[in-house]
Amino acid sequence: MSDWPILSLVTFLPAIGALFILLIRGEDAMVAHNARMVALWTTLFTFALSLLLWSGFDTSTAAYQFVEKHEWLGGNINYHMGIDGISMPFIILTTFLMPLCILASWESITLRVKDYMIAFLILETLMIGVFSSLDLILFYLFFEGGLIPMFLIIGVWGGQRRVYASFKFFLYTLAGSVLMLLAIMAMYWSAGTTDITALMAHRFDPAMQKWLWLAFFASFAVKVPMWPVHTWLPDAHVEAPTAGSVILAGILLKMGGYGFLRFSLPMFPVASDYFTPLIYGLSLIAIVYTSLVALVQKDMKKLIAYSSVAHMGFVTIGMFAMNQQGVQGSIVQMISHGLVSGALFLCVGVIYDRIHTREIDAYGGLVERMPVYAFTFMLFTMATIGLPGTSGFVGEFLILVGIYQVNTWVAFVAATGVVLAAAYSLWLYRRVVFGELTKANLKDILDMDRREIAVFAPLIIATLWFGIYPMPLLDATAVTVENLIGHYNASLASYGVGEAVAQTAH
Repeated sequence: MSDWPILSLVTFLPAIGALFILLIRGEDAMVAHNARMVALWTTLFTFALSLLLWSGFDTSTAAYQFVEKHEWLGGNINYHMGIDGISMPFIILTTFLMPLCILASWESITLRVKDYMIAFLILETLMIGVFSSLDLILFYLFFEGGLIPMFLIIGVWGGQRRVYASFKFFLYTLAGSVLMLLAIMAMYWSAGTTDITALMAHRFDPAMQKWLWLAFFASFAVKVPMWPVHTWLPDAHVEAPTAGSVILAGILLKMGGYGFLRFSLPMFPVASDYFTPLIYGLSLIAIVYTSLVALVQKDMKKLIAYSSVAHMGFVTIGMFAMNQQGVQGSIVQMISHGLVSGALFLCVGVIYDRIHTREIDAYGGLVERMPVYAFTFMLFTMATIGLPGTSGFVGEFLILVGIYQVNTWVAFVAATGVVLAAAYSLWLYRRVVFGELTKANLKDILDMDRREIAVFAPLIIATLWFGIYPMPLLDATAVTVENLIGHYNASLASYGVGEAVAQTAH
């Protein structure tokens, strides 16, 4: 596998599929059918190739693997690709969710189907590129390029306020990224390269680190999103089509967390140490405040969107604990959240396709008409709460163990988020699924069909698998995380910033 560019193939295969769809001609119905089929098979083949990456991945080393490097723009700016134990799980998550999104859109998207499938395939290429780039300019192009197809997905195929939501999403994320671009330019002038591996070994001045850290933080905090720059997310989720919400919650939010792990912590250790209390404060506000906001929501999508902000607050706390349990827990939590929140948005999509409303008060007693749906919704509700045996438990438990070693009070306040998650999740489930079936428009609806079951089955298997046996994910990330923490502590020591803030826990 090292003799052929499998990483570039995985990255750009969806774009090739999009090109094929672009060339499809014929009657509208036939074009729509062919576009769906090409998109589905392209995403399935991309997923199969990504599994080849995983099967050939060496978990015993922290070095980058499947590395490809070619001259590109000159001036030490190269086409440089590679993956390690941190980026590998996110690539698998991306390729895993995409065919499910195509299947979920099979019947609900009837307008401009060809354009819709092209947008999703281009988005997949850009998302995989973010997780496999080893050059800052290349990373930035993939990172920013993803705004365009998601902007179109929300703005063209979204709800009534889709234009407002798409522009808000675009402007929020673009504003933060402009500062990141300025920071990248400053790093190039300082180090003479945009190669990520070289920049990790470069010693930036401590004062400069703080400015660079804040510039990257402006971009990543919006992407996560962290409080108070989270307000674009509920609007984007509510207006986006179901598959758009799945990708937004499942992948795009993870780019912010990935950015902290890939850039902020290893490249700016002094600044990361200095701003850790800020991260803790904003994350705790996100966990408690947005959980309380979720409790009073009347729209199902908006409730799940606010819960995403709260869950991502756990992620940022865990990674800035900078010990083995905390950082690994944050990675597991991001993967779990990608599966579980994506599944919850799909659950909303199933009943929205039947009743065409997301208002919680419009439902009740669905267990009598849709028992399979009620079971599926229950399983993912339990997973978002963090029930043992589901992937949500593993991530949150490791994060709380990791942060408890660093700051007991932060761990205590964060733990209240688990209680609040149970409150709003069970409240939603009871209102929608239980009670008497009294509403006339619910008495004739049908349970999930085979296509919908085929969408949920892989998500159920993955959620339970990583909940019961998370070792494949923990093994893949362990050595890379240990190397990251060791590099961070050694860098702090070399700058003379007291003792290392955290020790590698085993």
